[in-house]
Amino acid sequence: MVDIKPAAPTVALPPNGAGPHQRRLGMLALVATFGGLLFGYDTGVINGALRPMTIELGLTNFTEGVVTSSLLFGAAIGAMLGGRIADGWGRRKTILVLAVTFFVGTLACVFAPTFGVIVVGRVLLGLAVGGASTVVPVFLAELAPYEIRGSLSGRNELMIVIGQLAAFLVNAVIGSLWGEGHGVWRVMLAVCALPAIALFVGMLRVPESPRWLASKGRNAEALDVLRQIRSDDRAEAEIEDIKRSNELEAQIQHESGWRTLLGNKWLIRIVLIGAGLGVAQQLTGINSIMYYGQTVLIESGFKASAALIANIAPGVIAVIGGVIAIANMERINRRTTLIIGFSLTTVCHFLIGIASVALPDGNPARPWVILFLVVAFVGSMQTFLNIAVWVVLSEIFPTQIRALGMGISVFCLWIANAFLGLYFPTIVAATGITGTFFGFGIVGLLALLFIWKFVPESRGRTLEEVEEGVTTGNIFTVDKHGRRA
Repeated sequence: MVDIKPAAPTVALPPNGAGPHQRRLGMLALVATFGGLLFGYDTGVINGALRPMTIELGLTNFTEGVVTSSLLFGAAIGAMLGGRIADGWGRRKTILVLAVTFFVGTLACVFAPTFGVIVVGRVLLGLAVGGASTVVPVFLAELAPYEIRGSLSGRNELMIVIGQLAAFLVNAVIGSLWGEGHGVWRVMLAVCALPAIALFVGMLRVPESPRWLASKGRNAEALDVLRQIRSDDRAEAEIEDIKRSNELEAQIQHESGWRTLLGNKWLIRIVLIGAGLGVAQQLTGINSIMYYGQTVLIESGFKASAALIANIAPGVIAVIGGVIAIANMERINRRTTLIIGFSLTTVCHFLIGIASVALPDGNPARPWVILFLVVAFVGSMQTFLNIAVWVVLSEIFPTQIRALGMGISVFCLWIANAFLGLYFPTIVAATGITGTFFGFGIVGLLALLFIWKFVPESRGRTLEEVEEGVTTGNIFTVDKHGRRA
């Protein structure tokens, strides 16, 4: 027997209109997404810093993986801690703490005298990256009007790829000027301190999430925040909608966090879907390209210096794809976008594998064909998949477990990312590009099946409507035409 509980009545919200509140919302989103910029720079900078670091510190294939993946394992822990802290302290205070952690982690890496210290610094950066990957998308989703929630939340992923591109450009410039000389990787890492300072200073002037305030019974404060980023009549209507949703949640569950999650089978299901979606995104291998792109290009036939410059191309296409994705976020259903994305990336995986077989080492066309296919893969990923995944994760969890559900999902995402980061150099050394990308292609086929069967649609609904659909199970129903309710 399916337990379907009554939903709160849906109330049409008045249009938000134009005015100063729109500019205020845009400014708040810009400040918060500096967390995404830090996320991108810290994960992307290792792409160019790793070779000179390896020379200076005498790293092996495995310890290269340890240096890279230490940030990612830290990020998995940070994702879980960030979600719990954000539920208790609020989104704003948590982001301030993350900004400080970014700064301290950067200093630890820049001045690290040994392999052990660089790993500690990378773990600190990972805690900040993981926390930001959980809290910033939630904060943006809770600030945004539902009409533009996808595109506003997607700005964080755009800032991530801008941060990665910035890292690739900084690496290329510094590498071209100083080569792989002593300490050059420290300069590459030091640049991260600047956006960390900007995030901290900016967040001091940013208000708390209105939905978090309302979930704590602070409705007057929530209304004050909404009036900053909505028209007056829309703010009044929206706070009433939020209060109705919170009252419904209170009738269904009297505890927040783990007790709420484990007490409702639909919440368990949505968290499992979120975790599966996060893992599927990482098993495309996108971040292996972002971390080890120079290694892949050298393996394909480029010289080290040329690979460092050629590596900028995937970063550029990632930003272009992100801009296109945000423009289409309110035009194409989330499920459709995800299916297109996994289809295209899977095709690219198989083509890279085929090209590496058809064009043996020494063939002058080999590096350029593989570079083209890598760029096509990254472009497909950023245009149809990366932003959509983060937007869906920020939307599908009810308020009382939103940060917790996001934290669990992103924890699983980062664990998958970390193991790929740890073993990718070893895998490439053992199987070459051919085996590596054929493996990614097979996983992509499994991911497509998962998306088609389990992921619900959240586009065009307020967070309160999504919440009611999830907690009652209605969002998982399918009509006779095969469309999600």
